[in-house]
Amino acid sequence: MLAPAGAGLLTALVFVLATALARSHPLGPYTRNVVDLGQQYLPYHAYWRAFLLGDTHGDAFLNWNSGFGAGFLGDIGTYLSSPFSLLVVLFPADRPELALYVITALKITAAGAAMAALLIRLRPAGRSGGPWPLAALLGAAYALSGWTFNHGASVPMWLDGLIAFPLLCLVAEWARAGRRPVLGPLVVAVAWIANFYTAYMATLGAALFLAVRLLTADTADTSGAADTADTADTSGTSGTSGTSGTSGTASTASTAGTSGVRPRLAALLRAVWTVGLGVGLAAPLVLVVFSGTKYADPTPESVFAPASWAELFGRFLPATANVQTPALFIGTPALLLALTLPFNRAVAPRVRYGWTALVVLVTLSLQWGPTHLLWHAGASPNGNPYRQTFVLCGLLLVAAWLSGAPGVPRPAALLGAAALLGALALAARAGTDIDAWTYPVAGAALLLAVVAALLLLLRGRVRTPALAAGAAALLLTAQAGEAALGGARVERQQRADVAWSPRIGDWQRAVGTEVTRADAWPAHRTDPGPLPGGNEPLLLGGEGADAYSSLTTENTSRTLDSLGFGHYAKGRHPETLDNPVTDAIFSIGTRIRSEAAEPVRQDAAPRGTATATTTPVPPLVTVHPGRPAAVDPADSAFRNQELLLGSSVYALPAVRRTGTTLTARCPAGAEVWFWAPEYHGTAALDGAAPADYDGRPPAVRAPMRALGTVPAGGEVRIRLVPERKPALPGQSVGCLDRARLAAAVTRLTATGATRVTTTGHTLTAELPPGSTGLAVVAVPRATGWRCAAGDAEPVSARSHRGLLAVPLDGRVTRVSCSFRPPGVRLGAAAGVAALLALAGTALLARRRARRPEGGSHEGRQEFTGRPHEARSRAQDADYAARRTGA
Repeated sequence: MLAPAGAGLLTALVFVLATALARSHPLGPYTRNVVDLGQQYLPYHAYWRAFLLGDTHGDAFLNWNSGFGAGFLGDIGTYLSSPFSLLVVLFPADRPELALYVITALKITAAGAAMAALLIRLRPAGRSGGPWPLAALLGAAYALSGWTFNHGASVPMWLDGLIAFPLLCLVAEWARAGRRPVLGPLVVAVAWIANFYTAYMATLGAALFLAVRLLTADTADTSGAADTADTADTSGTSGTSGTSGTSGTASTASTAGTSGVRPRLAALLRAVWTVGLGVGLAAPLVLVVFSGTKYADPTPESVFAPASWAELFGRFLPATANVQTPALFIGTPALLLALTLPFNRAVAPRVRYGWTALVVLVTLSLQWGPTHLLWHAGASPNGNPYRQTFVLCGLLLVAAWLSGAPGVPRPAALLGAAALLGALALAARAGTDIDAWTYPVAGAALLLAVVAALLLLLRGRVRTPALAAGAAALLLTAQAGEAALGGARVERQQRADVAWSPRIGDWQRAVGTEVTRADAWPAHRTDPGPLPGGNEPLLLGGEGADAYSSLTTENTSRTLDSLGFGHYAKGRHPETLDNPVTDAIFSIGTRIRSEAAEPVRQDAAPRGTATATTTPVPPLVTVHPGRPAAVDPADSAFRNQELLLGSSVYALPAVRRTGTTLTARCPAGAEVWFWAPEYHGTAALDGAAPADYDGRPPAVRAPMRALGTVPAGGEVRIRLVPERKPALPGQSVGCLDRARLAAAVTRLTATGATRVTTTGHTLTAELPPGSTGLAVVAVPRATGWRCAAGDAEPVSARSHRGLLAVPLDGRVTRVSCSFRPPGVRLGAAAGVAALLALAGTALLARRRARRPEGGSHEGRQEFTGRPHEARSRAQDADYAARRTGA
């Protein structure tokens, strides 16, 4: 337990120190909310707290707050299913940033402890343990890798994969030794439930780990003594290298390593069975996420382009940040130790060559298209193409342990490693990611590491505790100091280079207070309006269009796009639209409008004001004629709004374009709305303030905006100031008649639902007697919705221009709809089957454990799950003597 505890403590201290050095919240004034951390994970954790405490409208199947009603179980499996996320309930509702920071720190700490536990299990020859301080140091190096600072800390859900990799390698060890047949599948299941995406990568990495273990380990040691028992070849001596191997060990290891095909095959089958059971247990959640991705808004296809070798080599060095290149930093001392493995003759040749080949091949796999797709489950991700890099970091640290655990590598190995490190640093000079801090920090850490190695080599001749203590202090300073300084520098670079959201402050609290006061769900919706960041309904409450999820359905995105809403993230982040027609369509009766009291800054929580405006709107369920109107061209959001509203409320003039000026004629007093989703620049009505448009296809789509009122003469002149050649739709100008809109709202209210109730993932509406045509529910239709009229059996919901629709025959006065996530039934069936199989495995293991005497003592341990360390000291000594030929 010393190694995991030491690694966890060191990891936590260094991560907190890096945060303080970066002056990031909560240990400084600067926001940590870069990119998706502020736009997705923070709002989701805030909503998760409310959900766990029973303060939300929806349930585990459906989230009524986001995207006018969105599936939630898939989002749980994508963002929130980690056991660590449950800790959010321990923090106040207005401190979700602190909660997420603590959860992030705990995940990183757990990853360091898990890696140390794995390393200490890979024991040097003849020992019942290993040098735990080294295991602790290398475990912390894994948790504090460049991948963690550059990716994991800002995408906390991926950190579960960082924890999963060493745990799954431990599961591989149990499978190899035939131990823990029940605990192994449970660990796999938790890993896949916590975050199946990175767990998939961790599982691939653990499979590679197991393959090399099976090829290099002694199959006679089925109780898990580990392959560093095979760590001496015929030239190994104990001398100053600190190795404990003998030529007898090498000979025995070599003989054992070339035999035992059947035990290896049995171990492989046990591993496959273990993973199959674990994934089956996770299926109720994993299959829902997988099914959700089939219906999610598709992002543009990404073509993988490998990083240059200079950039790749540069990412082994500290203080480098770039989401487009692999973050491979593990600390210069740890990297130096890993690079000694190919030259360390104190390690058996098959171990040296096997692990060196694995590290080289995995590094090459980062750069090749087919293996890139394999690592990412067949789909090249948009942005951050090296998400699997944490696996390579882990394998490098296993290599470092295998070389360093038997003792300090001899000078020849250290010189060879130093030469490789120097060549790597030299080749990285042309890399674009090299920071001004990179070489000075790496050089200082290397110097301290070399001095520490010399002290340890000297200790082989001069037995003085001070030498060991001094070497340990130097190594700790080098590894921890480099990680803290490099991590702080990476965090500062991220704040400067990528999108960010401000800290939560008085502005967000003012909006949240207004939402709570005004919310009248399900009588009508309350939209919290836009604030810097996104996912405001999750963070602040209310029921708006804004939603940012990897599982935002294609229908939701396309429906809102067609109505003039804007989006980010290539369609998966629809944003709110302050438009009275769409407010009527979606029953947004209260809208919160707010503004910042001062410019939004990185180093301060924003202050602002908020006001709530309530207007009459139809209910959530309205009645429309059964015969659909003709479909107009797709490039008129104004006409699409009218078709869903069921009334003509816009004047749609012919627009003349002369250079950067648009002219048209509309009724005097009407509101001028300009819709140009791909336009980037400003648009201004004569005499009015300009409105900003941020269209950047395909990632960003600009929403329609009001420009002002048509003057008395009826002439509309719009001046454009584009930042690039403007791309305008066929119908870019619409003039809204408020009187017509009011009449349409009155009609829809009179004929719509008299009462609407919602419970969890269901909605029920009472309708006026004699209603015919279609009952239209102001919820985007997604696969999983089933609806019924009256007492009829629910059937898959129909769609009316993208919204839920239920046919009416004039006899029923009630309609109901409910949502069941796609994949939940199949996932539940797979989960039950896996649970039964696990129970059978447990019973079989118990029967084998109770067999009469006749099998070996170690054979019985194989099924009872007793740790190898439970053997007596005498048995350990006898075992070691037999292994070394003594």
